[in-house]
Amino acid sequence: MPKFACQVCSAEFSVPQSALDKYPSWEPTYCREHSPKKKPSGGGGGKAKRGGRRSGGKRGAGEENLTTAQVLAKYTGGPTSGVFTDGSSVPNPGPGGWGVVWVEDGEIRAERSGQDPQTTNNRMELMALIEAFRLLPEDSTAVVRTDSRLCVNTVEQWAAAWKARGWTRKTGPIKNLDLVKELFALRGAHPDCKVEWIAAHSGNRWNEYADSLASAWRRDGA
Repeated sequence: MPKFACQVCSAEFSVPQSALDKYPSWEPTYCREHSPKKKPSGGGGGKAKRGGRRSGGKRGAGEENLTTAQVLAKYTGGPTSGVFTDGSSVPNPGPGGWGVVWVEDGEIRAERSGQDPQTTNNRMELMALIEAFRLLPEDSTAVVRTDSRLCVNTVEQWAAAWKARGWTRKTGPIKNLDLVKELFALRGAHPDCKVEWIAAHSGNRWNEYADSLASAWRRDGA
């Protein structure tokens, strides 16, 4: 079964493929222990606390929000080459941003970021991937990484079938179709690149760096 990482405790958990197929826009983010739907124990009658990320899969406003310099000082793990992307909105929907950093052997080759006053987590994740492919030459063999499994599945599995059906799907309208179309075209123009999922907030230096770029608008007070 496909495996995911809990955004609260980072534990790995599995979800049946049949469930993912039934809800193609669903991106599992919590293990059973930390599911917001789980009833609190102890009979106290209080509401269960939600730890970690919001239900949309990105950070809540009270969590770590480091500058890029702080990220570089704190984190050292993870892959040292490739293009790392991230996007989020706080709240979701609400204002948000995206970030992209391209590194080779631990050295930054290019970085980009942007913001939107009214958006969603998924739109910012898609926008970050679009900007990643815009950075790369068409003969690139770079690995493009995102912490959104939804985006990986969209561009690597589902989009081709949607396009073949005239950009429709059996389960209803395709969300963020404008960005999905653009990303799929750019992905097709970079056939030797790879798109991979990377666990969020698990000590991966350049994923954290992309997250910092994506959240810069919050620190700047925009």
